[in-house]
Amino acid sequence: MSGASSRRTESTEASAGGRPHRVVVLALDGVIPFELSIPSRIFGRARTATHEPLYEIVTAALAPGPVRTDADFSITVDQGPEALAEADTVVIPASHRLGPAYTEGRLTDDLAAALAGIRPGTRMVSICTGSYVLAAAGLLDGRPATTHWSSTEHFQRLFPAVRVDADVLFIDDGDVLTSAGVASGIDLCLHMVRRDHGTAVANEVARLSVVPPHRDGGQAQYIRRPVPEPQLATTTGARAWALARLHQPIQLRDMAAQEAMSVRTFTRRFREEVGISPGQWLTQQRVERARHLLEDSDLSVDQVARDAGFGTASSMRQHLQAALGVSPTVYRRTFRTAPASARR
Repeated sequence: MSGASSRRTESTEASAGGRPHRVVVLALDGVIPFELSIPSRIFGRARTATHEPLYEIVTAALAPGPVRTDADFSITVDQGPEALAEADTVVIPASHRLGPAYTEGRLTDDLAAALAGIRPGTRMVSICTGSYVLAAAGLLDGRPATTHWSSTEHFQRLFPAVRVDADVLFIDDGDVLTSAGVASGIDLCLHMVRRDHGTAVANEVARLSVVPPHRDGGQAQYIRRPVPEPQLATTTGARAWALARLHQPIQLRDMAAQEAMSVRTFTRRFREEVGISPGQWLTQQRVERARHLLEDSDLSVDQVARDAGFGTASSMRQHLQAALGVSPTVYRRTFRTAPASARR
């Protein structure tokens, strides 16, 4: 979910001499192995139609040699900070040992020297709390940015010049991109592949990685919220009622009536339980219904729009474009391997 523009910069174009776009991942002391592996996994699976790699992924450290992780093992990194000077994109994954970048909002001397070697115009990316490094380097001043939801308040206090958005999975601000916690790094890297090389390439990478090409909603849905007391009414029944009639017009007052609540109370309770508004949830369910029908049925786009509750193909097209970044026709062409009649 991009919170800003998707401006294309020179660094995202093919590198000079036709070599693959070089992504350098900076492994800092205390790096989290999962986040460290995301760029290699996602960018490494992006290929041309003739199966040529679209990216070269290099892992670097502040000094060649062992780098401690936050797990019970270390990794050996062959490349030192000089690799950053050859990067088209630099990715900084999360670390549990960010030191003064986390506690004081400043870089250590060796980290500052390493970042100073990066060429102007290089695309800068953070995964999870890697955003602290970008912010401490002054790269996020006056920009929108995000980080793991559990750190956003601390992050905002430490870096008041940054426009922090705690709700989104990632933010694309052109040449600087930040993601929320952990798996949102996958969302961001897929978005970058889509931005660089189009939806078809990104969707194939997602399929090979067994992850959705686009995840609905932001990290607001993952933030721990007070759970309603068990004796209080919930919105579960209203959601089941709505799911059974997605093809029909559904009004907020009708959903509230299923739980014998006022619209105001129902809306508040719904947000407490689901993390988003009833209207947003309904749109998500209709998008999912449309995706299923586009993949697994021979219905026309107009019929899919009606059965999913969008009413018209034009309305469905707008919602799918907003949620998935593709039109219904492109989505069907990408994800349906054979007509439904041929699979029976």
